[in-house]
Amino acid sequence: VQLQASGGGLVQPGGSLRLSCAASGFSLDVYAIGWFRQAPGKEREGLTCISPADGSTFYADSVKGRFTISRDNVKGTVYLDMNNLLPEDAAVYYCATVVEGLPPRMVYAHWGQGTLVTVSS
Repeated sequence: VQLQASGGGLVQPGGSLRLSCAASGFSLDVYAIGWFRQAPGKEREGLTCISPADGSTFYADSVKGRFTISRDNVKGTVYLDMNNLLPEDAAVYYCATVVEGLPPRMVYAHWGQGTLVTVSS
């Protein structure tokens, strides 16, 4: 199982960004996939996940209405569309397989290198 997040960068407050998570070694209909982030000096925060069976999505209150998770089973890719970004959204973002729980409290089994999101004017 391998996961690789990409798409991070510098964005102004109020801007948008799309992150991608390339999954390999397994099918997206086997594991729930989630996104979490970690900012310097802060605890890991679970943001969202998408279920393997029917694609149901779940969100933490901090991102509900602003972030959208989706997946392309054929490409083996999960996306995180982030809108109306705030300075407090700045962090390293990771995608992971989720084995237990819902946002913001999820238990992860696999994750790869994260991608850095900076929100600043």
